[in-house]
Amino acid sequence: MSNVIVINPFEVPEGKEDEALSMWETFAEYFRKQPGYVSTQLHKAINPDAKFHFVNIAEWESPQAFQAALENPELMEVAKGLPNDIPHYPGLYEVIRT
Repeated sequence: MSNVIVINPFEVPEGKEDEALSMWETFAEYFRKQPGYVSTQLHKAINPDAKFHFVNIAEWESPQAFQAALENPELMEVAKGLPNDIPHYPGLYEVIRT
């Protein structure tokens, strides 16, 4: 099986862009240290009216590696104090066409 992709769009309320970026950077730092992590990129919408202001695209070696990173108790410590009013919708995907 080839690597899997996590696509995580963020709804960023007006005025919360800096908080959203800080949150992303904190989580990205954690995930980069996890076994099976490959890469990540954060994309910003060009259209200010877009539903999803930021979209994170991350690559992992396997669904199991990503799931293990989510289940690591360290993640709960990382998440403490981060904003919880920035909705995001992570999902795992596999490439089926190029």
